[in-house]
Amino acid sequence: MWLMNHFFVLPRAQVLRLKILKVTSVQSWRRNNFVMEQSVFLKTALDAIKVSDEIIMSYYHGDIQVETKADMSPVTIADKEAESAIKNILSTAFPEHGFIGEEFGISDGEHKYQWVIDPIDGTKNFIRHIPLFGTQLALVKDDEVILGVSSMPAMQEVIYAERGKGAFLNGKKIHVSDVSALSDSMICFGGVSHFEKSNIMSECTELLLSTSRQRGIGDCYMYHLLASGRTDIVIEASINFWDIAAAVCIVEEAGGTVSDMFGKPVTIDTRTFVATNGTLHTDVLRFLT
Repeated sequence: MWLMNHFFVLPRAQVLRLKILKVTSVQSWRRNNFVMEQSVFLKTALDAIKVSDEIIMSYYHGDIQVETKADMSPVTIADKEAESAIKNILSTAFPEHGFIGEEFGISDGEHKYQWVIDPIDGTKNFIRHIPLFGTQLALVKDDEVILGVSSMPAMQEVIYAERGKGAFLNGKKIHVSDVSALSDSMICFGGVSHFEKSNIMSECTELLLSTSRQRGIGDCYMYHLLASGRTDIVIEASINFWDIAAAVCIVEEAGGTVSDMFGKPVTIDTRTFVATNGTLHTDVLRFLT
């Protein structure tokens, strides 16, 4: 090599050592910065999410007009426009696919593929200019969630996963935590009133008190934290499928486990939800069943 105008010949052993170090460093970089080969489904979903993010943030920084739905939950024009934009992009790309949307319901007919859309998960946060809200988008094939995207535009986090390809946060591969004891764990949960409505307040309280740290964060940000190893357990009650469909794929592809509070698989009719790093799942269910 050239160094300060002098030429040095490295010994063969040192040259081999440098080559090994180079290969090892490249392999390490690839493990830590794995670029997932995205399907046309995921590419289109991410394109749709970008459009919905722009719509949502344009309203977030201004005056937010709120309406009340029949179930007394709030809805904004941002919810409706975001869901419409996502649905238009996906239906153009995949006209044979069906839809399950929070604001516009279920499309007619039988469909092998169905997109599940929650345009703003955390509408109450959005209305009050709290940045913990996000768009949830999932693709279901023959009753299995095969793709999930969760975008939190105010937090600048996009998390996504496809079956068999792992989970990614802003393009970086992520994994759940390795915490193995409830006494060392952090748990996140949704509205406490939902536990009361589901008649599981005492069970959930006992579970919460068995953990090291408890955070009532609610909504989709909990699953960002879980899938990336920043929390260990998430529990929710009185939920709808569109609230959790994306999280099902994301958490499982990040190495975690999901079920309802009785340990049963998640379906379109699921109303309670448990997601963990996997290691803690049995211990958590022991409190709830």
